[in-house]
Amino acid sequence: MADSTPTIYDVAERAGVSIATVSRALNSLDSVRPATRDKVLRAMDELDFVPNSVARGLSIGKHGILGLVYVRATEDQSELVVEETSLLYTDIVIRGAEARAAEHGYSLLLSSTDDSHPSGVSALLNLTGTVDGLILLDRVLAEDDVAFLARRIPVVLLAGRGDSPAAVTIRVDNEQAMVGLAEHLVVEHGITRLGFVCGADDSPDSKAREHAFHDSVVRLGGTLDDVNILRADWTTAGGEAAMAARLRRDEELPEAFACANDQMAVGVIFSLRAGGLRVPDDIVVTGFDDITLTRYFNPPLTTIRQSGGVLGAVAVDALVATLDGLKPSERTIIMPTELVVRGSCGCVSDPEEALRSLRPSVRSVVGA
Repeated sequence: MADSTPTIYDVAERAGVSIATVSRALNSLDSVRPATRDKVLRAMDELDFVPNSVARGLSIGKHGILGLVYVRATEDQSELVVEETSLLYTDIVIRGAEARAAEHGYSLLLSSTDDSHPSGVSALLNLTGTVDGLILLDRVLAEDDVAFLARRIPVVLLAGRGDSPAAVTIRVDNEQAMVGLAEHLVVEHGITRLGFVCGADDSPDSKAREHAFHDSVVRLGGTLDDVNILRADWTTAGGEAAMAARLRRDEELPEAFACANDQMAVGVIFSLRAGGLRVPDDIVVTGFDDITLTRYFNPPLTTIRQSGGVLGAVAVDALVATLDGLKPSERTIIMPTELVVRGSCGCVSDPEEALRSLRPSVRSVVGA
């Protein structure tokens, strides 16, 4: 009897393309036109095609394993950048997710991708043969592709625009955080000329923070000129390089730079000091995340506190609830943030202050 399971050959025939084109489309390579890729995905949908390894996994039921996929530093970056990227914020998220998964009786399987070797839909589909659900961190998969993946396995997005109809999105309240920071700098400190240091260009979090900060500064009567919007990549080295390039321009600096994360803020401060400028006496610098070391910097960093560990835990809660057949109370779960003022903006604060608990109840995440 002929095997009725659809193959990659069937997909190619249905889409009217070559097998090689199907492979390139599944791996999100730039050489495939968007219209061609859409045809391939549509053919997969119509044939209910998944890779063989996935089909085997789907046939045996639950695995007791949750998958978490994150973006790692690229191979051509320095060892220091790779170490920094892996050991700071992402690692905090992973630890929170792993601990909560264990509480639910699941193991956590980690997988990574980078910009030079895009995972695309194909690699993520292969994971579905091993795990019961997937948590995707910032920039792992284009949100337009999430719906295709979510039809085959439960998906939770950790960061994103929050408008995906196919997956629950867990994100921090970037907008309110930047409104509060802008008000602190403009209203309380009287700063009117400001700048912003962005993270990766394709990061929804970076874009949301930049736009909210810009709009708030303008609303409050301040200015944020294009020359003072610096493009970096979330890393300390990226923040240092972006500020060094800005210092080489023969244009007046603003009074303050807000950075989209703490790691870039450290690089910015280092570069400013190398240029003979003092923080906060000559220029104010702020961050976002409140990673552990920020309160011990010199000066201690004014920043936006969010808990990466809590984000990871809530993502697991939402994914497990979906696996248990419970519907989330909201498709987008927005986690609170807190402005923490310290020395880098000119405020004096106790660097040993106790952390405020932001851990939510699972009942706030899923419906009864």
